[in-house]
Amino acid sequence: METTDTIEKIKQQISENPIILYMKGSPKLPNCGFSSQASQAVMSCGEKFAFVDILQNPEIRAELPKYANWPTFPQLWVDGELVGGCDIILEMFQQGELKPLLEETAKKHSTED
Repeated sequence: METTDTIEKIKQQISENPIILYMKGSPKLPNCGFSSQASQAVMSCGEKFAFVDILQNPEIRAELPKYANWPTFPQLWVDGELVGGCDIILEMFQQGELKPLLEETAKKHSTED
């Protein structure tokens, strides 16, 4: 796949999914500790979210860090904005900032349908 196609695919995924987690593996079967912790935090907020297993999508794994200007995975995107990786997700979760952010985003987008 061409680089531009991959970037378009990433942009499309981010625009179509108000809450999307790029991770290694899936929330139920994460393939790395960081992805596991991040997906647990997001899941425990109780909102529906999309995820992309970058191990199944090597082109996204290669291009997303450049697009996002963020070198590592997982990456949580909310409302088209990169929230951050595992440390940031866990910090926001522990400080009680993640749940309201995800709830507000989910609510905002559920009224748009």
